[in-house]
Amino acid sequence: MLIFILIASVLLLLLLIIKFRVHAFVALIIVSLLTALATGIPINKILPTLLNGFGNTLASVALLVGLGAMIGQLLEITGGAKVLADTLISKFGEKKAPLALGLASLLFGFPIFFDAGLVVMLPIIFSVAKRFGGSVIRYAFPAAGAFAVMHAFAPPHPGPVASGDLLGANIGLLVMIGIILAIPTWYISCYVFSNYLAKKIFLELPKNVLNNAAINETAVQNPPSFTKVLAILLLPLILILFDTGLNTLSVSKIIDGSQLWVESLRLIGKTPVALLITLITAIFLLKEQRSYEQIEKICDHALAPICGIILVTGAGGMFGGVLRASGIGDVLAEMLSNTGMPIIIAAFMIATALRIAQGSATVALTTTSALIAPTVASATGLTQFDLCFIVIAIASGATVFSHVNDSGFWLVSRFLGMDTKTTLRTWTVQETFIGFVGFGLALIGSILL
Repeated sequence: MLIFILIASVLLLLLLIIKFRVHAFVALIIVSLLTALATGIPINKILPTLLNGFGNTLASVALLVGLGAMIGQLLEITGGAKVLADTLISKFGEKKAPLALGLASLLFGFPIFFDAGLVVMLPIIFSVAKRFGGSVIRYAFPAAGAFAVMHAFAPPHPGPVASGDLLGANIGLLVMIGIILAIPTWYISCYVFSNYLAKKIFLELPKNVLNNAAINETAVQNPPSFTKVLAILLLPLILILFDTGLNTLSVSKIIDGSQLWVESLRLIGKTPVALLITLITAIFLLKEQRSYEQIEKICDHALAPICGIILVTGAGGMFGGVLRASGIGDVLAEMLSNTGMPIIIAAFMIATALRIAQGSATVALTTTSALIAPTVASATGLTQFDLCFIVIAIASGATVFSHVNDSGFWLVSRFLGMDTKTTLRTWTVQETFIGFVGFGLALIGSILL
């Protein structure tokens, strides 16, 4: 019955959004409420469940998106995004512009989470797309895919770190294997595939970007230097590395994570704090391009377009929260864990089921790892390489089939101005491709090593 309810709820959500043109925010609330009732969540617990799912998602997304949007708008309006784009294009050439954007995102995606990295890179992506034309997919998907791959595959991101810790994998080795497998996975499933998608589906620039054309043309008359732009982009990477790097060292028992200096540096490296420090730094560095009064107006203008994005993302988290509370994910995982198939394949399938059921890649990663940890511990002959490949297999399963219960699905959809049907045809397919390519490489690695 729970599996039937899951299928019915997703179909109803798609029907409301695609067929009856109900706004995604409203449709997600309706389906979340009906799913909670259908799965037997106690009446007095339904509203707290909805609010917890909504609030927890907003707590992790709203600050990042808000601060990131301000940084991005400052870089865009002052001409900083164009400066960086020009530099990248001069190094790689027009035909390799998507490759340049993707490689930059792989670099930034090592310590920066998916949503924060995407927000910071979007003005640069739009600037390049505006300059050379063609489908925005050609420029946006290699970059967005790079952040998705690094977020799932490579420590120090929380999912692979938690998974590696639960399975007893060596974190240092996992970092190396994660990055080694992330690069070909990204190249095949993001760079090559996005070029194919862009030829099939034309996606124009969002209207708010097109409307800023006149502003951008005047802004670049006095652009900031490349050094300033690079400093603004690298600062959050360096600060966030304080948190993620020290967390990895703590998990590996190299340092004592309870020491005051460690906790203080990790606080500075928390993504909202790091982005706040970056925003303040950007305001100071860009004051020659704009007065403080103009900068204040730019920051204020940056918040208006993202309000809808934040609300829809929160509603997606609400739907995922209901699915988690209903126990649907646990039922799917239990069904697959008792099949007797090889551990690496079972791990991939369990993570896939959890990802489809509740949306969060991090939740799918950690839950799957906890479920199979006893099996891994009792298995004989597993090397550290095997454990690392199992983590990558879980991460791959936790990436596939991004759809309407995934907050990242709505971030990509709304930021790029895509309707739900187009997002399913493009982003969902690319995320699924990422998962299957990554799993294939992990499976080959486990056989060879």
